Amino acid sequence: MLTKENRTKKIEQRGCKMKVFFFFLFSFFFSLSTQAQCAMCRAALESEEGGVKAEAVNDGIVYLMAIPYILVGVLGYAIYRLKYGKKK
Repeated sequence: MLTKENRTKKIEQRGCKMKVFFFFLFSFFFSLSTQAQCAMCRAALESEEGGVKAEAVNDGIVYLMAIPYILVGVLGYAIYRLKYGKKK
């Protein structure tokens, strides 16, 4: 049976988790546009007219840059859940 202290402690932990969740959600949806191109790619793509190809290359570079961070984050979360998830 939960005591009043345990109940308030769980509510505080849930509030902290919600703050972290909304921080990352806000950061994900309202991130700034980045220009992730090396100098050689930028020079080659700026010489072309239109800019559609340059924007596609930039999006591809950002996508390739984000995948390792996402994988490390998921792996870290899985290890955290394995280590601390079984404690009651």
